[in-house]
Amino acid sequence: MLLAVDIGNTNIVFGCVNDKDEVVLFERISTNHNATSAEYAVLIRTILEMNSFNVSDIDDAIMSSVVPSVTNTVKEAIHKLFGVDVMVAGPGVKTGLNILIDNPAQLGSDQAVDAVAAINEYPVPLIIIDMGTATTLSVVDSKKNYRGGLILTGMKVAADALTARTAQLPKVNFEVPPHVIGTNTIDCLKSGILYSNASALDGIIDRIEEELGEKCTAVATGGLSELVVPLCKRKIILDNNLLIKGLAIIYRKNKK
Repeated sequence: MLLAVDIGNTNIVFGCVNDKDEVVLFERISTNHNATSAEYAVLIRTILEMNSFNVSDIDDAIMSSVVPSVTNTVKEAIHKLFGVDVMVAGPGVKTGLNILIDNPAQLGSDQAVDAVAAINEYPVPLIIIDMGTATTLSVVDSKKNYRGGLILTGMKVAADALTARTAQLPKVNFEVPPHVIGTNTIDCLKSGILYSNASALDGIIDRIEEELGEKCTAVATGGLSELVVPLCKRKIILDNNLLIKGLAIIYRKNKK
């Protein structure tokens, strides 16, 4: 099996892909900037065992990362466990993606990986939404060119900033309240956080389609998308395996 890892600012996603390109394991842990390679190795072994897999089941590994300080630590952990050199999605690695932004080197590896997977699986033109520490939207046109996108403040970052800057607003769990119109402070916060993000996605999709002059397939991934997407008025496909699928595709392209 192939181990696919995506390191984000808040979470690290681990996935396993079998020889049929099926995602057979998907787990998410918190990103720990202070953890050692041995600590990450223990976590990875535990994740495999929890899902009834063994270390010997892993043949190779690929990784994308937006956290350079953690990248090498996790690479070392994987090498210790499996004895493999990790392929890292980034400069010098073939993606097959035609990137038309001003400086292609500035494109986040996670956005590139998401786009590779989405183009492979869904009709173009595409709007790809990744809701993590930041919320990113990527646009792929009808000729499968990566045109650019948007970066929004992530839902958790915005909520933390709001409660940190106010004396009487408490931190809340991200749960859908019973009504849009809240009748107490907690529900008002939940409603405001969740529905503002849903409305933002609806509105941005409208504006992107207006600029492109055609309707788009919208696909969402990331830890918070499961909460927000059902509240959107626009049809958005949920695919939390998008990054893992994209990493597997890139791995196959570069191992041929």
